[in-house]
Amino acid sequence: MTTLSHSAAPIIETERLVLRAHRQDDFEDCVALWTNPDVTRFIGGKPSTREEVWARILRYAGHWALLGFGYWAIEEKATGKFVGEVGFADFRREIEPSLAETPEIGWVLMPSTHGKGYATEAAQAAIAWGEKHFGPVRTACIIAPENEPSIRVAQKCGYREFQRTTYKGNPTIMFVR
Repeated sequence: MTTLSHSAAPIIETERLVLRAHRQDDFEDCVALWTNPDVTRFIGGKPSTREEVWARILRYAGHWALLGFGYWAIEEKATGKFVGEVGFADFRREIEPSLAETPEIGWVLMPSTHGKGYATEAAQAAIAWGEKHFGPVRTACIIAPENEPSIRVAQKCGYREFQRTTYKGNPTIMFVR
């Protein structure tokens, strides 16, 4: 019989942010994030439904429980305000080249927090955690070619363009670190 790790997301603090596990009371903030067309235009192309947002939160918890890694909710340290999400996942994407066995990092922030450097700060903290957790392995991210702010975050975090491909019929750039 296989024993599940049931690990919870560790709390990580940066200068301005706290990365922590998602909670049930994050639901409305997550709905506000994932139903915003400015957020989703490069991630799936359409706002999520409340049902899809709930499934996403459960998927995050499942990652931590089954795999020992996942996504964190990002809070602004000074205010306690939810500002977004960052983390690693194994989405088992049907993409070429395959990302199987490659931790995939991602980040998404509320538009009201864009331009403050929070995405880079959160991603760098997640990467530092990942280096300790995964060891010396390659990690990856996929970004829409038009999403220039996310491309800049990836580059600041040491990710380099690996290949241009498509995902779900959309042009996609795969970055690796």
